[in-house]
Amino acid sequence: MPTMPSLPNWSNGKSTQADAPKIPVPAARAIVDCAVYVDGVRLPGKYTHRAALAEVRSRDNAFVWVGMHAPDEGQMQDVAATFGLHELMVEDAVHAHERPKLERYDDVMFLVLRTVVYVPHESVATASEIVETGEIMVFVGPDFVVTVRHGDHSELASVRKSLEQNAERLAMGPFAVLHAITDHVVDSYLSVIQLVEQDVDSMEELVFNPRNTVAVEHIYLLKREIVELRRSVTPLGLPLLQLTQPAGGLVPKEIRRYFRDVRDHHTIVAERISEYDEVLSSLVDAALAKIAVQQNTDMRKISAWVAIAAVPTGVAGIYGMNFENMPELGYKYGYQSILFLIASVCVGLFFLFRRNNWL
Repeated sequence: MPTMPSLPNWSNGKSTQADAPKIPVPAARAIVDCAVYVDGVRLPGKYTHRAALAEVRSRDNAFVWVGMHAPDEGQMQDVAATFGLHELMVEDAVHAHERPKLERYDDVMFLVLRTVVYVPHESVATASEIVETGEIMVFVGPDFVVTVRHGDHSELASVRKSLEQNAERLAMGPFAVLHAITDHVVDSYLSVIQLVEQDVDSMEELVFNPRNTVAVEHIYLLKREIVELRRSVTPLGLPLLQLTQPAGGLVPKEIRRYFRDVRDHHTIVAERISEYDEVLSSLVDAALAKIAVQQNTDMRKISAWVAIAAVPTGVAGIYGMNFENMPELGYKYGYQSILFLIASVCVGLFFLFRRNNWL
């Protein structure tokens, strides 16, 4: 009898056979652009990252700029092996979700930037998201720049195009690219906070408009977005300060001067975000106070109507006791008199409460 081929054991929904090996994706799939620059001018042609580095090291005053988007671990390790990047930098570049920071590994600088973009919406009271964040990681060496982007809005094509039109600036080397990227990110912060300021102003108008009722949840949402914006922007202050200091000797003096301007813009952004955070905290308090006032007003109205309703209820309760010796029971116009008394007292209470703004 022929032997049947063994089948995998699918008990508990799992196969006991080894999983199929994962096919590695070439690093070129994650590379958006790779260019060689000599004296600030881009050389024509297309290069792989290895060929570009070899070309750079055969020339003077040249460097390579490799731009990558969301590489996986294998792709990043391939590029890291070519440029001699530390394994800790590779780990940060792959997994992302890092705070803005600046680190140095020998003669390589590693800068993490958080990018932000404003999410358009019709009304701040109905928006579910105000800002969206991403990341840009920049590796700067003596003759190379490697940028790794995470997020769809963190493009650098416009930065590269602008630099390529300014050969004098690009001839300053890799740190000129670092400055251009940092300046681009901080300028985007300025654009975002101008739009967020409009949302804060709109929320302030809604809260202090007596005809509008704003749910506190809407203010909390805006405050949450401001907190996310602050976490993306504020930590960048220390790396920018380090880039303006002469200690370390990697950043040229001329580039440090440009970084001072970027740091000034960042300080403006950080201060305005702190102001928005304080304003929203005040709006939360104001909205809660407004809700408390409204609840007190509602309770006064309810209490007033209860007091008015207590008059006929009390009279009906007295004459519903069914005692025989109740003088008013034998009076011919007793029923009409009691109704008139009840109506008079209720109308009097109504105007009394109305005069005291209870109704």
